[in-house]
Amino acid sequence: MKLDNRHFIKVTDSVTSLSSEQKAVLNRRGNRLFNEGFIQEAQRIFTTTGYSDGLTRVGDYYAAQQNTLEALRLYYLAKNKRKSEPIIDSLVQIVKKLIDNDTKGVDNV
Repeated sequence: MKLDNRHFIKVTDSVTSLSSEQKAVLNRRGNRLFNEGFIQEAQRIFTTTGYSDGLTRVGDYYAAQQNTLEALRLYYLAKNKRKSEPIIDSLVQIVKKLIDNDTKGVDNV
């Protein structure tokens, strides 16, 4: 059975060793690709450069598409707590409800 790892959050401590100039060139290209609708290509560039504004914009795109887990992953990579924490809070509430419903259905032995 093949596992689907699309929703696991991968975080690295250091971004690929690129100069500031190289990052700027790549980020401009990523912005252009994003504006032209090439979201995945832009996402790859922003992930490589660690460009938080670009990652947040791609996260916003996925949130608008109702792809909440991918949006959360990108907000997390962008270190955007303002956008990631409400999603995390919603997930916590869902898990709490599931646990609460599960414990109510269990007979006390």
